[in-house]
Amino acid sequence: MFKRLHIFLGATVADAAARPLHWVYDEKKLKSYIKGKKNIAFFKQNRSPFYSIRTGEVSGYNDVGQVMFKTLINKHNHKEVIEVFKKNIIKNFGPGSEYWKNLTLRKKYKKIKWKTAMKGPWIHQNILETINNIKLKKTVTGGVKVNESDGYCASLPFYFSNNSDQKTKKIIRTVANGKVSEQFAMAKLKIIDLADRGDKDPINSFFKKNIKNKYFENVIENIKKVKKIRSKPHNVVVKTFGKACSYPGTFNGALHAIMSSKNFKTAVIKTIKAGGCNCSRANFVGAYFAALKGLKGIPQDWIKKTYPAKNIIKHIA
Repeated sequence: MFKRLHIFLGATVADAAARPLHWVYDEKKLKSYIKGKKNIAFFKQNRSPFYSIRTGEVSGYNDVGQVMFKTLINKHNHKEVIEVFKKNIIKNFGPGSEYWKNLTLRKKYKKIKWKTAMKGPWIHQNILETINNIKLKKTVTGGVKVNESDGYCASLPFYFSNNSDQKTKKIIRTVANGKVSEQFAMAKLKIIDLADRGDKDPINSFFKKNIKNKYFENVIENIKKVKKIRSKPHNVVVKTFGKACSYPGTFNGALHAIMSSKNFKTAVIKTIKAGGCNCSRANFVGAYFAALKGLKGIPQDWIKKTYPAKNIIKHIA
């Protein structure tokens, strides 16, 4: 049983809620999809232009966390966790998996014009490189230096069951071999941890505590940038920092959704409406509000619509 597993549940539910509208970068198309719709979370029809999976399933970002969660259920020794996690990454994302079936087409995404979404899940570049490195038994086992949320998602269930910075950094590096990915992932975890511990203003507390911390220097500078335009509409802020999956944009956009929202549902809806890589931002937003408000803060009807949620709930202490 995991005492703080509701935090990972929050990330999972938020990801699933945003997933059908994942990677819609065209503002006009996004507006046309959601126009007149009362419920845009768990959109019934897939509108992601790149890939299509059942509504209620999670994106590849959160699925990395699901692999870690399943690893932790049976393994407790840290060294053993990492080795088993690597094997499970291969099993879930590698040859024979649903992700791998679409690999040939997925590799062409920068070279061709996508007309229809491919059927099945989308494997991320970090995870693809992680698989290649594990198979080749390279000393550097993490993915390429693509600054995305895979490392954060992998570390989320681990950190809140171990609460060890040193061990968590190794988990992050397993799938995201970049300094930027590690720093922003750790910042997210620290902010979420403050929220879970009852801090009244977790972001500001993190900011004050680490303002002179060289490790978080880049993070602190980006928090300053978000604070300066805090009063602007969320869509404008996300567009300003970038709708894509990479850091620091994805961190800044999620941070603004948190700063400008009072609860889980409002923040996630806001995140979806901003377009682009909503799932990478939703994984931070959902975990934060689950930590801040507790399990009851996650909409119960949303939990029921999320396929991986059932397995998570079984293990919540």
